Amino acid sequence: MRYFRLGCAAVGAILSCASPAFAQATPQAVDSSLRPTARPVTDAETVSRSGVTLVSLSAVRPVLRPANTIAAGMAVEASVSNQGFANWIRGFRGRALSTGISARTFDRAFRGIQYNTSVVRKDRNQSEFTKQIWEYLDFAVSPSRVTNGRKMVRKYGRTLNRIEAHYGVDKEVVTAIWGMESAYGARRGDTPLIEALATLAYDGRRGRFFEKQLIAALKILEAGDVAPRSMTGSWAGAMGHTQFIPTSYLAYAVDFTGDGKRDIWSENPTDALASTAAYLKRFGWRKGQPWGVEVLLPSGFNSARATRKLRQNPAAWAAEGVMGIDGRPVPNFGPGSILLPAGTQGAAFMIFHNFGVIERYNKADAYVIGVGHLADRIKGGPPIQASWPRQYESTSDRQKKEIQRLLKRKGFGVTTVDGVVGPETTQAIRAYQKSRGLTRDGYPSKQLLKDLRR
Repeated sequence: MRYFRLGCAAVGAILSCASPAFAQATPQAVDSSLRPTARPVTDAETVSRSGVTLVSLSAVRPVLRPANTIAAGMAVEASVSNQGFANWIRGFRGRALSTGISARTFDRAFRGIQYNTSVVRKDRNQSEFTKQIWEYLDFAVSPSRVTNGRKMVRKYGRTLNRIEAHYGVDKEVVTAIWGMESAYGARRGDTPLIEALATLAYDGRRGRFFEKQLIAALKILEAGDVAPRSMTGSWAGAMGHTQFIPTSYLAYAVDFTGDGKRDIWSENPTDALASTAAYLKRFGWRKGQPWGVEVLLPSGFNSARATRKLRQNPAAWAAEGVMGIDGRPVPNFGPGSILLPAGTQGAAFMIFHNFGVIERYNKADAYVIGVGHLADRIKGGPPIQASWPRQYESTSDRQKKEIQRLLKRKGFGVTTVDGVVGPETTQAIRAYQKSRGLTRDGYPSKQLLKDLRR
């Protein structure tokens, strides 16, 4: 469920903000979903069985993993022309069977799979450039996605009400994750999961992680929840309506229909939606509590206080002049922090406990705001009221690192050059902007980089 970098990682979502897709006028592919990623996948590439080509081992140059030997007479033999991949499968078979996977399940799962060069290409050739928060939200909470979300709440109202009553998770939040992850089921991914995970495990760049996911996928097949050819998803292993990765599926998926299978792949989204609610409940969802609310900051607000480490009740924030967007104190939803996703020039939010729960699904701030705001809009809430600093141009990870290096060189308090713009970098930017008589928004824009280069 895996970052254009506005945050990071995920639960049942897999590594790249490249999982899970959204509903627009034309639904986009699951491989370019709204999962924020540091290196988003280009929409131009699509995965299909017909698009798979076989190449020699030397052409792809995978990092070889040690192949264990097994007894002769192995039942399965992958139909691949890549001998290195075939050898790896033989060695992996022994490791898989040692975890309790039956030979029958393994052989059925691997029958006819190929070394999928399209999957490797997507894993290696992801764009360096990232979207700004407002660009992301324009897409994640588009009018069509809001409209489609409301339609889904009406269409599956009875099911969603039952799920909400059972798990205590607001139906609009479950629906919003569904929209973010697969365009409400329109784009669940059609890449064969065993083939994709085996390819990535063999390729070796993140071999240990993907081998773990592959073992989990085989255990799902062993349990009989899905047939091997029906186990499809994104190129990186996220599956079904709400894009669980195999290990998350094993831990949290539920059979809400009572048919004996935890089926997150079929046209019926019930098990997938209930599994998402079960996941959020497991991490402490508080029903009826907001993820966050948009707020107005007082003139001269000390932006250094906008940190997740500082949590206080809304009354304390109100004493500092922080009010709801309606100009009144925010109700007491418990301790909250101030979040400025675009610096002091953009929208400000007071975020609460449920923000952190959604974060367990995907750690990117942009994703959490996207889910939360989409849920609010589905429920009938208004758009974000503040304007965004749209004059800023996107910066890549490489450019953010250059900003940090230049700030450090000029003595503005940066200790780590990693491309991650946290509190330290934000404060350094503000200090530099103050020294130059610039607007102290703390934002790592291209305009700032140009000024630093002078």
